[in-house]
Amino acid sequence: MVITRQQALDLLYSKMQSVNLRRHCLSVEAAMKALNNDTEIAGIVGLLHDGDYEQTKEDIANHSILMAKWLREIGETDEVFLHGIESHGASNPTTIMEWSLFCCDELTGLIVATALVQPTKKLADVTVEKVLDKFKSKNFAAGVKREDIIKCEEKLNIKLDKFIEIVLKGMQSIATEIGL
Repeated sequence: MVITRQQALDLLYSKMQSVNLRRHCLSVEAAMKALNNDTEIAGIVGLLHDGDYEQTKEDIANHSILMAKWLREIGETDEVFLHGIESHGASNPTTIMEWSLFCCDELTGLIVATALVQPTKKLADVTVEKVLDKFKSKNFAAGVKREDIIKCEEKLNIKLDKFIEIVLKGMQSIATEIGL
């Protein structure tokens, strides 16, 4: 069994109150679907990957482990799906889906930061070139782990500019939903 998107949204919204964190989770969902040929399972992994963050931010060793526990409690049994979520907290990706999550999690933050410095503050005005320029500027969004993003080339066999393009298009497809 893999829970439905609606069940995932209900779980996420019951456990996460921060609007910005919810928007991050929606962004990663869109990116994961774009990177993994629109597969529902990859999208839901992206949606729920940080769903326990508000409860585990002081206990980072249990980050994403708690989300997997909640999923098991509601009857989730798909181990590929559960491990996909757990891999986020453990930072030990092994599959393409897990590496997609690892690489795009940080990139969504960089893309949002790039949008927020545009005069319109809209994703529609963000281009791959603008994100690449900000990627090169270490002082811009300094907390973004660029070394995680660049692993897309080695682990996903996707050049950085193409990776940015795919993730950006995924996020632009839900721009209204995430307020950008």
